[in-house]
Amino acid sequence: MTERPTERSIAGAISNGHERRASSARKPGTVRIAAVGDFHCGVDDVGLYRELFARVNEEADVLVLTGDLTRWGALNEFKVVVGELADVTVPVVAVLGNHDYESGEVEEGSRILRGRGVHLLCGDTFELNPIVGFAGVKGFMGGFGRGMLTPFGEPETKSFVKATLNEVHALEIALRRLSTPVRVAVLHYAPIAATIAGEPEAIHSYLGTDRLAEPLDRYGAAVAFHGHAHSGTLRGNTLGGVPVFNVSLPLLRKERPGAMYYIYDVGAPSGAAGAAPDAQKSMSIG
Repeated sequence: MTERPTERSIAGAISNGHERRASSARKPGTVRIAAVGDFHCGVDDVGLYRELFARVNEEADVLVLTGDLTRWGALNEFKVVVGELADVTVPVVAVLGNHDYESGEVEEGSRILRGRGVHLLCGDTFELNPIVGFAGVKGFMGGFGRGMLTPFGEPETKSFVKATLNEVHALEIALRRLSTPVRVAVLHYAPIAATIAGEPEAIHSYLGTDRLAEPLDRYGAAVAFHGHAHSGTLRGNTLGGVPVFNVSLPLLRKERPGAMYYIYDVGAPSGAAGAAPDAQKSMSIG
């Protein structure tokens, strides 16, 4: 299991891609992640994000997209997303969100993304290097704590919960499959209630489920990113202490106008091959 940073080692890290600060210097051996979701590209958004995404090449080693890449999941919108990413030269890791499923074009839309070189994770993994790997699923709804939906009663209810459990199982398998000492989880739906705080309580069960947190703790994820909750809270932790970040673009821009992504550094645990002495995971300002 990898080490986690203490609270004192953590600094804010919302970036608009325009500025580099002295505090953005990172320790040797770290990997810098830029993460964002819910930018909802429509057919009229050509060029809206292209320059901002291009700046990630100077700010990070990998770009993580946490779903709702499109507005309605139409093929023309997937093509707009690819165009907005045209100048990104670092690896791109992504999951899909509920909006990306709306038009029933997920299979072809996924081909469009993968054709551009996006590492689209649907229970899959991507190992950036021998130290840092990514496991991703969309996730699903289901609720949190005592409000969690259980598979009791009508077949429709049981089918709903089964869909959630299938996503949890896929995440578990993906995390277990990673051979890297640092495991990063990418989701669309929230795995903890803390990062949806601020959303109307009546819709909390539609924003995620803490069933998704169980694999994060069991397999010692270094960090998890999700989107979906536009009015939620930036940061929380699982019961096991895994840091979880809601990187929905509307939320990031509430925290910092003009923001485009969230910056987070991960490093090899002490003793790992290629690790700098005493390297640890930490966040830094981009």
